[in-house]
Amino acid sequence: MTTFEATRLVAGRELRTKLRDKAFLYSTAFFLVVVLASIILPTMISGGPTKVAVAEPAATAPLRQAEFEVVEVPDTAAAEKLLRDGEVEAAVVPGPEVLAMDDPPNDVVSALSVAPPVRLLDPGDIDPFLMVLIPTILAMLFFLTSYTYGLQIAQSVIEEKQTRIVEILVSSVPVRALLAGKVAAMTLLAFGQIALLAVVAFVGMSVTDVDTGVVDALGPTLAWFLPFFVLGFLMLATVWAGVGALASRQEEITSTSSPVQMAVLIPFFAVLFLQDNASAQQILSYIPFSSPIAMPIRLFKGDAAAWEPLVSLLILAVTALLLLAAGSRIYQGSLMRTRQKTTIATAWKNA
Repeated sequence: MTTFEATRLVAGRELRTKLRDKAFLYSTAFFLVVVLASIILPTMISGGPTKVAVAEPAATAPLRQAEFEVVEVPDTAAAEKLLRDGEVEAAVVPGPEVLAMDDPPNDVVSALSVAPPVRLLDPGDIDPFLMVLIPTILAMLFFLTSYTYGLQIAQSVIEEKQTRIVEILVSSVPVRALLAGKVAAMTLLAFGQIALLAVVAFVGMSVTDVDTGVVDALGPTLAWFLPFFVLGFLMLATVWAGVGALASRQEEITSTSSPVQMAVLIPFFAVLFLQDNASAQQILSYIPFSSPIAMPIRLFKGDAAAWEPLVSLLILAVTALLLLAAGSRIYQGSLMRTRQKTTIATAWKNA
């Protein structure tokens, strides 16, 4: 058996085991439901434009311009009847006067009010709320996926060491094939899950009544987010396997994996807390541990030049190769030490 065949065998076993795991299937279904609900429910709850009965001709044009559904009536009595019957949510009668049942219709009043003209020097095409929400979702996706799957890789390695099954495995396949198979399987699963969520979200927004500016900006962002996600996950996956191999039992995983946890946590919070700091975001988009989050966010906001994601992706790829080699060395140097926790220095020396 060649190394490639052994790697494919290990990866196949890991994939079959994971795809039969009910927790994995339920979590994927749950995330899909959450994505679909976040797209569909706002449209269903809104129920379309607000209906307003209008008996004052001068109010018709501004209300329609504000995207209200105008129901023209001949007089005040007809407007009041529609309002009491629940057919409309507000009414505008001669005076002009705005009628409502119990709460003042501030949106109707605002549409009829005369306000000074406003000229924006740098107008945005996307709702400010979505400008904060979507970057937060992208950051959460990378953080949760890289942390959860990485921790599962480490726990799987420790389980094999603790049960001594690793001694049987390495007698059948090379250590590097065992590592490569685990990392390849988890990367494929993580990418598949994220890609599925991205496609569902993009298609859902395209077919529902979502601001076209959001859809136009999100498409290229997701196209860049996926390669950043894969390289970022690969960069961390082998290191997770390495720190997992340092432990001899599950209770030691917290201490051995602390450096990797910090490498995931600190960039995540830095990107979120410094969203409004353009200079900080630019720096974070070139640091390999934060670039899978920071660069897609800058692309979504339109703050990055066309060449920047290419340079950032190249830096990330080089760092991923270096950490793949370092993680592999630590993994090989500590995998067979099953009786006690191994230090990084000892694992590096024994590789």
